[in-house]
Amino acid sequence: MTTAAPTRPIAERVLDSFPSGSYALHALLQVLEIVESEEVETAATECRVQPRMLINPRFVEEHAATSEKLLMLVMHELHHVLLGHTRLFPRATRVDNLVFDAVINALLCRMLPAPEHTKFFTDYYDDRSFPACLLRPPARWSPGDEAVACPPALAGESSSRARHVYEQLYSERGASYHDLYHVLRDHVSEEQAQSVPLLGGHGGDRCQPIEEVDLRAGSPVLFGAVRRIVEEWPQPPDPIAGRSLEELTRDELLSPAPGASNRQLLRSLLRKVGGVDGHGSSRRAWREDARTAETPVPTFQRRSVVLRVMGAQPLLHQASIPVRRWLPTGERVHVYLDVSGSIGDLKGALYGAVLDCAAFVHPHVHLFSTVVADVSLDGLRRGDCTTTFGTDITCVAAHMKANRVRRAVIITDGFVGPPHCEHQDTLHDAVVGVALTPGPTTRNDLLSVTNHWAQLRQPIRKG
Repeated sequence: MTTAAPTRPIAERVLDSFPSGSYALHALLQVLEIVESEEVETAATECRVQPRMLINPRFVEEHAATSEKLLMLVMHELHHVLLGHTRLFPRATRVDNLVFDAVINALLCRMLPAPEHTKFFTDYYDDRSFPACLLRPPARWSPGDEAVACPPALAGESSSRARHVYEQLYSERGASYHDLYHVLRDHVSEEQAQSVPLLGGHGGDRCQPIEEVDLRAGSPVLFGAVRRIVEEWPQPPDPIAGRSLEELTRDELLSPAPGASNRQLLRSLLRKVGGVDGHGSSRRAWREDARTAETPVPTFQRRSVVLRVMGAQPLLHQASIPVRRWLPTGERVHVYLDVSGSIGDLKGALYGAVLDCAAFVHPHVHLFSTVVADVSLDGLRRGDCTTTFGTDITCVAAHMKANRVRRAVIITDGFVGPPHCEHQDTLHDAVVGVALTPGPTTRNDLLSVTNHWAQLRQPIRKG
């Protein structure tokens, strides 16, 4: 049931909680309606044609009555949007959500470490209760502390592993999602996780929370507004693992899957970008390779000569036969492959599609998220992958400029952010083709710098 508005509406209080002139809030409020509702316990965001952030006014009065506390609640929700946490695991459990909230809360505490801000978490979560103590900073904590105070709930010997990863989370070293997850899956049951009141919507019956959907598909305008806001958020001076939006890097192994349905589409795009006419033969050339074959015609092969000297007459002889085959004469194209979190389980199929077109591809494929990581075609076959889970076209443009790349194909869903200034000039001066992945995509960010487009298809797997 939606409650009556208090003296000051929640939307007005949210607006006032943000520093003046910051965070591009005008763009957010144009696409996101803030509604007071008791249909959610704390806050949640519905992803619909007109997105709504639902905030429980009773919760605000009890736990987020100050502007600083209300700011932390709203920022917690928006960080789920930005980081796309539920795409890290196939199906998010209550323990997964506990890990997500622990990392987000630590990130927010480092960004806004003043006691009036961190008090939102220290008042809401008890440091004498496990696992709730993981969702708040230590008592009297401040960034840069050499020693991190241990919560009373983690004082026992049986909690040594959890205590160690908690100390990392709030120390200069930092801890990632997976550091926490590997500990919590052994120490926390689903029943224990259910007892912890989490912030935001984590799979309510009525409201589909924003972190449980693909925001790019449901509301790309809202995603763009949130991205612009978060780009302006103050980042920690010393970003560390699990708490930096740019440095959350993880290596993973993928299983390349054949992309036969995409082979022709991708080859056609590579030919166009590489300067190869896909219809005429004037832009193709012969190459002769030598292959060994068995033949009844006698040869001067050493084995045949020795056998004849020994009185034996071999029926077959080994011979080197020249074989001609067509090869493209255009340049091999540099491929920039999006491996961010939004690509999800498509990465294996995309690896297979690139390998299908190896004759047209530069020997090193450039994997990109918010950084570029080069991998050889052999590495691609092994499934090597390095990703920060974010996406930013800036790193692609900088890599192209540094390596003087003149022809490039970018394989992405298109949600990479528009290039600006020198980065736009770099992409505009090159021949750029964009292969859009299956599923929700956009051409808006790269429209001004793309010469050729292709739309890849969802690979069909036979069970």
